[in-house]
Amino acid sequence: MGLYDRDYARGNSYTYETTHRSEAQIVSFVKETYKLFAASMMAGAVGAYVGVPLAASISTMMWPLFFLEIGLLIGLQFAKNKPGINLLVMFAFVFVTGLTTAPLLAYTLGLSGGATIVGNAFAMTAVVFGAMSFFAIKSTKDFTSFAKPLMIALFVIIGFSILNIFLGNPMLQIIIAGAVVILFSILVIYDTQNIMNGAYETPIDGAIALYLDFLNIFIALLQLFGIFGSDE
Repeated sequence: MGLYDRDYARGNSYTYETTHRSEAQIVSFVKETYKLFAASMMAGAVGAYVGVPLAASISTMMWPLFFLEIGLLIGLQFAKNKPGINLLVMFAFVFVTGLTTAPLLAYTLGLSGGATIVGNAFAMTAVVFGAMSFFAIKSTKDFTSFAKPLMIALFVIIGFSILNIFLGNPMLQIIIAGAVVILFSILVIYDTQNIMNGAYETPIDGAIALYLDFLNIFIALLQLFGIFGSDE
């Protein structure tokens, strides 16, 4: 199940603090953010590894697990400034996202050439993520002001995703998955520039934002490759 929920609304409560951070502080903040992002990727992979053999059982629990994800994500906002607890909640969240990705992974692995499809989807995600991150660093254009249109696009995708749960239209699913890849590719740029500007309150905020970008691009590409790689 793709997770599209995230906090795009960037208020002004940290504006003064952000503009007065030294360059050394921002460099330290960026390093810590990417360390946590890498750790999140590993925790999510462990969740998926644990979940694939249990995919059938997890499929019957998708909605409870989805709401658990949301609960942990909300809880993380309250715990992010509490050392120890913040990391526990963060890793619990990414582990559960790995579990909820397991049924899609198990289905794809069951296709002819499924392992190749998963590998290609992950490789393509890494390429897109890396390219967008590089672009964000090198670009002179400021994407951090795009919060409102990105949020609108997000809610439109969520709306069509919910609609397609009832319709089950493969063509609409292809369109949605393609839109997700485009939207979250832009969000990689948005989040990377915010991280480089020190606009997040904590490194955990930035790490989770990047993790959700990567996760949603991967899930969307996995759906696309799985649809086109299926004989059905």
